[in-house]
Amino acid sequence: MLKHRGFPGRLTGTDFQFTIRRANKKDGPTKLIARERYKDRKHVDRLADAAFMGALWQHFGEEPFERGNLDAGRLSWLFGREVVPAEDPFNPSSYDALLRIDRRRAEAAFPEVFAPDAPRIEADDWEDEDE
Repeated sequence: MLKHRGFPGRLTGTDFQFTIRRANKKDGPTKLIARERYKDRKHVDRLADAAFMGALWQHFGEEPFERGNLDAGRLSWLFGREVVPAEDPFNPSSYDALLRIDRRRAEAAFPEVFAPDAPRIEADDWEDEDE
């Protein structure tokens, strides 16, 4: 499993996880699914989505990227809309799966992330215990 160095491990000051520490060797990777985002979601949930999209954009831009250690739960809130498969066939249960940001859809959903004065999402101090 590829570990995205420099990518924030979580939303600062919360328990909203952006990355996982180690691969699930027993059951394998969690399958990516497109989760429905309802209008009545909590404000902090919407902030986590925006911060995660900001981190993805800063880290990868429009280039395809490997799923690696990105959290499947957090990716699933964006999957199928702002984050789409970058390969065909696509395996939603693989750490090696390639994804990409659909800029048009991402910019429509998260305009604050693409604003010229958008704040940088900084990596936190959540160190990898395996090393």
